[in-house]
Amino acid sequence: MALLLARILAVLVISSVAFGALNQQELTIGNTVIAPDGFERSAITVNGIFPAPVVKAQKGDVLAINTINALADPTMRRSFSIHWHGLFQSRTSGMDGPAFVNQCPISPNSSFLYTFPLDTQTGNYWYHSHLSTQYCDGLRGALVIYDPNDPLADLYDVDDDSTIITLADWYHDMAPDAQKVFFKSGVVPIPDSGLINGAGRYVGGPEVPFAVVSVQQGLRYRLRIFSISCRPFFTFSVDNHNITVIELDGTEHDPVTVQNVDVYAAQRVSVILNANQPVNNYWIRAPPTGGAPGPTGNPLFNPNFTLAILRYAGAPEIEPTTNNTPGVKLDDANMHPIASVGPGMLGDGPADFAITLNIAQPNPPFFDINGVSYISPTVPVLLQILSGARKVTDFYPSENVFVLPPNKVIEVSIPGTGAHPFHLHGHAFDIIRAPNHNDTNFVNPPRRDVVPIIGGNMTFRFFSGNPGAWFLHCHIDWHLEAGLAIVFAESPELNLIGNQTQIVQEDWDKLCPEYDALQPEFQ
Repeated sequence: MALLLARILAVLVISSVAFGALNQQELTIGNTVIAPDGFERSAITVNGIFPAPVVKAQKGDVLAINTINALADPTMRRSFSIHWHGLFQSRTSGMDGPAFVNQCPISPNSSFLYTFPLDTQTGNYWYHSHLSTQYCDGLRGALVIYDPNDPLADLYDVDDDSTIITLADWYHDMAPDAQKVFFKSGVVPIPDSGLINGAGRYVGGPEVPFAVVSVQQGLRYRLRIFSISCRPFFTFSVDNHNITVIELDGTEHDPVTVQNVDVYAAQRVSVILNANQPVNNYWIRAPPTGGAPGPTGNPLFNPNFTLAILRYAGAPEIEPTTNNTPGVKLDDANMHPIASVGPGMLGDGPADFAITLNIAQPNPPFFDINGVSYISPTVPVLLQILSGARKVTDFYPSENVFVLPPNKVIEVSIPGTGAHPFHLHGHAFDIIRAPNHNDTNFVNPPRRDVVPIIGGNMTFRFFSGNPGAWFLHCHIDWHLEAGLAIVFAESPELNLIGNQTQIVQEDWDKLCPEYDALQPEFQ
């Protein structure tokens, strides 16, 4: 521990960044046989459990997370990297995590210290492997940054560990095997079950006890809902209860009351549930959409088995008998950031830099963006920037890299196709043209870091004030591995200048030589 603390302090001294409380944690990435839906299989776990432990922090903390690679199962990948999803990583682009964009993977029997300030970010985030489709095997968990002065705190009474809810898909096949079948057949893997807080059922499987969320009548609960999905989106609802949405992907919004909300892969929402119904048990529902059961799909998968129980204090410990009433679904276009986070801050003038990304699939199952399928470089893009790459032709491969000018309004348009949830690293963006909408909103558009590409021409804007290498990709992990991604090299000329210089620690420099020296089976 003394050595770990010395490494942390060395990084902080090098950074010369104003920081808050030091929040030290340790995560051991290993293999454990688990059965979240009753089917036993080896999985990639964090500290021996799935979902991974919740990483909890306070606004302004500096996170110092030591990750230890204890992976030994040869049926799955034995190196890893971790992405801290939704965190801006200002001046710490090397801590963002995507393999071969921001770092080389962490080799077996080694460790790596992720250290970065949280600055002013608060809300719901998560963490997951960002090497191939590895997180589908289990390396995924929630990350919560609490705000002691939450401007919406008067809307709820309870916000604790019991109100953290994870939604996940689960596969009986190992991800490398499922990926091989996908590339050969062109059929995207369909999960065997959906899980709420790590519990679910599959057709013909054992009746695994559903997770329970306990409430007391008369109190209001902030439910923090995380989609840690590899593929499907979930429609979240609670029988007989309204839910009031107050946060999207770490940004608090003005409250909107609905009966259900779609949560796409990698999205997070906070909702207020008022426990104002009679003392009873009520179904929490989150049926996944993406892949149909039956002979042409996965006969083990029944989306309606993705359930949990809302149990009022005093109710018997039995399963609910309540029924679902669909009601009103949240439309993201009706969400508006609260005044204190600056809605419409990018203005309504023409963008300084506008690009259109056209998705195609001329060679299924592989995807193209503007005619190019993403292929991971052998040298991380950030390392190329720090080695002097400045213009597109300096990068290898250059076809996947878009160079962004510094301190400009960037506009990205993606014509609607499929239901691809796109995630931008290093930023939250204003969705000025929401999916399935033809109008634009420059005044108070919703702000998040994952948006589905469904219909029309979805358009978002962000400000290029965060130099680094930032991935933009579909968060259906199978689609990402099939090429549905690009990389933004943002303000490459500023990454080594003055107070925008990237903070890179000694451990980071060693990752690539150690990984490159491995035999292929350990990579």
